[in-house]
Amino acid sequence: MTILDILMRRRRVTLTEAERAIVIRKGRIMDILGVGEHVLRRDDVVERHDLSDPYIVSTLTDALTRERPDLVATHLTELRTGMDEIAVVSRDGRLFEVMTPDLRRVLWTDAGPWEVERVDLTGGLAVAPKLGDRLTRARMTHAMTVVEVAEADVGLMFVDGALAETLGAGVHRFWTAGRKITVKMVDLRWRAHDVTGHEILTRDRVTLRVNLAADFRVTDPVRAVTAVKDFEDALHRALGLAFRKTLGALTLDALLADKMAVDAEAANAVRAEMALIGVEVGAIALKDVILPGEMRDILTGVVAAEKEAEANVIRRREETNATRSLLNTAKVMAENPVMLRLKELEALETIAGKVERLTVHSGTDGLMNDIVRLRD
Repeated sequence: MTILDILMRRRRVTLTEAERAIVIRKGRIMDILGVGEHVLRRDDVVERHDLSDPYIVSTLTDALTRERPDLVATHLTELRTGMDEIAVVSRDGRLFEVMTPDLRRVLWTDAGPWEVERVDLTGGLAVAPKLGDRLTRARMTHAMTVVEVAEADVGLMFVDGALAETLGAGVHRFWTAGRKITVKMVDLRWRAHDVTGHEILTRDRVTLRVNLAADFRVTDPVRAVTAVKDFEDALHRALGLAFRKTLGALTLDALLADKMAVDAEAANAVRAEMALIGVEVGAIALKDVILPGEMRDILTGVVAAEKEAEANVIRRREETNATRSLLNTAKVMAENPVMLRLKELEALETIAGKVERLTVHSGTDGLMNDIVRLRD
């Protein structure tokens, strides 16, 4: 500051390339100063700003916009987004900020250069693939949601609780923009569903538990998700009710005698019901019938008695056949003395084989008549 400056009640302000200053004189905004040395009145108020922070942070921002639009046009860049608009702001070719709807930003123009890409959300919430890739690489994903749908799945996207779109396999990005976006994944492949330990009362009042199995797949994802709260739970209940109705009309003996017929009748009812909600049901099987302990013991006894009776019949049949064979043999020997004599010798051979020592005193006649007496 020189003597002349002091006498003229003025002062000098020097700004660098990275600085800007707002000059206020008697409460009014006079100018925005750039790089260099500036001569001001001693009572002028100078508000310095560092361009390393591109946003202008000042209580004078609104006053500048309202009172000095000429200065705003020269030194500042004002950005606004509408209620259904996204603005992607780039600084010198690099992503800087994603502005969500109904937002205002005031930037120093010299902190740029600035580029703005605006996205109209009234045409849909999908993010353009190239833009989405740029935002993902820059880790600026706060304004969008990323959904990955597997090869065998389909995704149902709900926006604020309403079904908006069906998504195929791949990566999808959507602007959130203050909306609640949820995606329900639905597997379109064949799957198995088991119902275990389902209790049923037969017509003859026998309580039993059954295990069921069914193959199913979703053919209409929209209907399957929107018609019921949980289509797998609906299948579970349909299987249980169908088999309860079918088995409840049968006695235990009828159930055990023809389980395949029971499967077919109940399966038709389940398929018809699930087709209404977009689910195709394939094979349905009654896998296991589990009896209570006391009933299992009774049936085991019945089966054992039946098998014992069958065994007795077989034994009696064999005894009858053996007796008939002996009778026929006796008749042959009665009519043929030579045959009878051969049988006697066979018996003698058998007996001799079991005796440790055999002593004969009367010759052949004693051997044949005293040791073996087969004649009357």
